[in-house]
This record gives sequence, structure tokens and C-alpha cells, in this order.
Amino acid sequence: MTELLSQASDFICGYPLFLLLIGGGLFFLFYSGFAPLKYYWYALKLVGKEEKSAVKKEGQISPFEALMSVIAANVGMGNIAGVAIALTMGGPGAIFWMWVSSVVGMATKFFEGSLSVMYRRVDKDGVPRGGTMYMIEEGLGRRWKPMAVFFAVMGLVGTLCIMQSNQLTEAILTIVSSGEAIGSSAFLSMIGGAIGCDNDMVIRILCGVVIGAIVAAVIFGGITRIGKISARMVPVMVVLYFLIVLYIIFTNLSVVPDVFASIFRGAFSLEAGIGGIVGVAVIGARRAALINEAGTGTGTMMHGASTNTDPTREGLNAMIGPSVDSGFLCTLTALAVLIKGDYNVEGIKGLEIVLKAFDAGVPGLGSPLFMVVVLFFAFSTMFSYSYYGQKCTAYLFGEKWARYYNYPYLLVIIIAAVIPLSAAVSIIDIAYALMALPTMIAMFILAPRARSAMKDYFAGKNTSSKCIK
Repeated sequence: MTELLSQASDFICGYPLFLLLIGGGLFFLFYSGFAPLKYYWYALKLVGKEEKSAVKKEGQISPFEALMSVIAANVGMGNIAGVAIALTMGGPGAIFWMWVSSVVGMATKFFEGSLSVMYRRVDKDGVPRGGTMYMIEEGLGRRWKPMAVFFAVMGLVGTLCIMQSNQLTEAILTIVSSGEAIGSSAFLSMIGGAIGCDNDMVIRILCGVVIGAIVAAVIFGGITRIGKISARMVPVMVVLYFLIVLYIIFTNLSVVPDVFASIFRGAFSLEAGIGGIVGVAVIGARRAALINEAGTGTGTMMHGASTNTDPTREGLNAMIGPSVDSGFLCTLTALAVLIKGDYNVEGIKGLEIVLKAFDAGVPGLGSPLFMVVVLFFAFSTMFSYSYYGQKCTAYLFGEKWARYYNYPYLLVIIIAAVIPLSAAVSIIDIAYALMALPTMIAMFILAPRARSAMKDYFAGKNTSSKCIK
């Protein structure tokens, strides 16, 4: 099954996904008049500010909480394990193409954020319902509903925290099982004998249960609690990660120029030929696309819950995300691994590579500091993803069923703790690729309306009236 999933993932997430997300992102970059480059600093100034003319108390979370929740969802295991996977598959050159994906992803996110506010449904209680499925149905019409349903079905799979649970468990197992006494304890042997598993599997199951319990304590509080916790977690975890990698960089300054040189050499190495360059580009773009999620439609569900009623303002808010996750944070991970790690390994490796780099870069403190970062990154994603799954459930089966989604969601967290990494990566890659298809099609068709709203916004006109209620 793992082999079949891997083959399907390689096909769907190869050139088709590359052309759709990177090609589409380039289109949005040019079509927006290079909005991410022109308005990035302006967008940063807007973060956390509420303008009376643009923001009303109609959403569930503030624009800042929406952005932090989206970043919390995106900034996860992909920023650590995903970068390590990209390095093992494509070498240092894959990082350059992650940077390219970050820039075009910002343009895609601008249109995602704008359209998620422009086309969202407000229920009888006044609660906004946003996301690709509503963007399709409200923006394109009822005849497009099958495509909206397809997105929601794929969203139920793609937003399960399979990779996050798997890699968090892997990190815990790597550190905890390093003590032989723990790995061979009588307690674990007793449990393993009762359920027919070895000690390693018992630890994985127990990790899955503990992770699920922590996630449950937050997600049953709803989007309001998720938004508030994310607003506190994201700045702390980004700054902590930056400081750790900054220490590794400053204690190894002599090799930093060579590291950057290897990234550019790998991205444009003529030794591998044009096919080799394209292959590295696909690997880097594929991992970045699944890190910043630009074009996959997940962010539309969170931005659609914002109190912001101005499409362009929310679009500017949304486009900051890829610069933080697949730009800044992925670069930090790549530098740590390229400076002190070893990515030339057999098979697909994730957290293990980064853990060894941190151990080598921060002797004595590498493992505990890395564990703190991993806990922040993994849980931030798992909190936000539950909301995405609930929105897909509500769209498919009705709002009354949405609250039951969290139970299978927590069960999958436990199951994901024991499956192979390659299977976890393939499942999520396929689901995200299939989510991207309807999202990008809808955005291509509706892009002229978002661009029109953007022109009106910067002309000083009130564009809140363009929101569909």
C-alpha cells in the first residue's frame, strides 16, 4: 500500500502540481501587478490594525488572529521535516525553488484571501462561512457545486494531521528511546505483550494518545480558542526558532558562503542537464507548496472567518503567510541542516536529519531545544487543521454534524503515529494536490473581480460593498 501511494503521489504531485501551483502563481503575480512586491511593507503595517471602515464585528476572529491561525496551520512539521525531505530528494538546489514558490505563493494567497471574503456565506446566526467550497458556489454559481463538493471531500483527508502526528512521534521516539532502560522497560513490555506489539510500537501508540489528548483540550473550544492560542504561539515559536538557528549560523560563519553557493549551484547545475534542473525545481516547489499551502484552499477557510469585510485588505493580510513559512522559516531549517547536518542518506528522512544538525550545532542543548520547537510547530498545525476539517464537514453534511468531526480527527492522530513516514507524506501530498485543482480553477475565473476590488481599494474607494452576504 505504501508503494502504491508513493507512485500515485509522484505522478500527481510531480509536473501536474508544479505547473498548476507555480505556473498559476506566476500568472497571479503578473496579473496582480506584482502586488506582493509592491505592497508587502504596506501589508505588514496593516497587521493587527483595525480600520472602522473596513472591519466590522461580523466574523469569528480578528484579521490578525486569522493570519496567525493560517501561519500556525502552515508553520508545522513541513517547515522542519518537509525541508529535510526536500534536501534528501533534491539536494541544496531544492531550497532555491522553495524561495521561488514562496514569492509566487504570496501572489496566490492574495487572491485566496480576497476571494474568501468576497464570496462567503453568512448563516442565520450571522456567522460567516468561508472557504473554497463557498467561493465556488457563491462566485461561480450552483452548477459548479460538484467541484465544491469535491474540494470539501479532499479537504477532509488533506486536513487530517497525519504527517504532524507521525513526525512528532518520531521526534519523541528518537529522544526517549535513546535511553535503553526506557526502551526495554517492564511496563512497556507488559503493555506490548497484552496487545501483541513490541516496545517501539507501544511508545508510538502512547505518544499518539497523549498528543490527541492535548489537541482535544484546545479544539473543543472552537475557532475562538484556536485563534487566541495561535495569536500567542506563533510569534513565540518563530522567534525561538530564529534565535537557535542564528546561534548555529554565527558559530559557523566561515561555511555560510559555501552553503548559499551550494543552493544556487544545485538549483542550476548543468551537470545534471535540463532534466535534472527541472527535477530539482519540482521537488522544491512541491514541498514549498505543501508548506505554505498557497493555492490548496485551506487558508480560504480561516480567512473567510475573519471580521474583515474588505476583500483587498484580507488579501494583503493573507499574502504575508508564505513569506514567513516557506520563505523565512524554511530557510532557517535549510541553513541548520546544510551547516551542521547530513542530508545524503538512504530513503526519505525528515526530523531525524534536523535533530542531528541541532545536536551538532548546539552541543548539549540541541535535543531539548529542538524538542520544544517541534512541540510548538506540530501542535500549532493540529489546532488549526481541526477547524478546516469541521468547515468541510459542515459544508458536506450540515452544521449540526460539524462538531462530531473532531472525534475521527483525534482517532487519526493516534493512527498516524504508527504508520511509515513515506505513507504519511504520500497521503497528504495526493490530497493537497486534489484540493488545489478546484481552488485554482475557481481563482482563475474569479481573479478579475479580486483585481477590480484591489484597484478600487488603492483608489480610496470603499470596497466592503463587494462582499457577498
